Amino acid sequence: MRINDRNLTGASAAETGQAQKTQNLSRAGSDNSPTPAADGSNDSVVFSGTMSQLSRALATFESTRANRVQALAVEYQSGKYKPDPVATSKGLVSEALSAGLQ
Repeated sequence: MRINDRNLTGASAAETGQAQKTQNLSRAGSDNSPTPAADGSNDSVVFSGTMSQLSRALATFESTRANRVQALAVEYQSGKYKPDPVATSKGLVSEALSAGLQ
């Protein structure tokens, strides 16, 4: 992540400038030039490609989960959903123990 704050002054501005040079994690080929904000400042934030990958992974997970929930809803409504009570209880106890709820 890179943060450009044109309003910094003094030693912190110099340190921030140096940090920006050494920690620029933005993707190659992207336009990193600051553009003026609505308030007239030139502050900007650039996230790395890792944030983009994380966002895509979360979107995929959410989509997969939504599809699974929908499939379970169809099974339940048709009367075909038969949960395994032993597996459910084991899962609940295991999760409680791993969370420290002994």
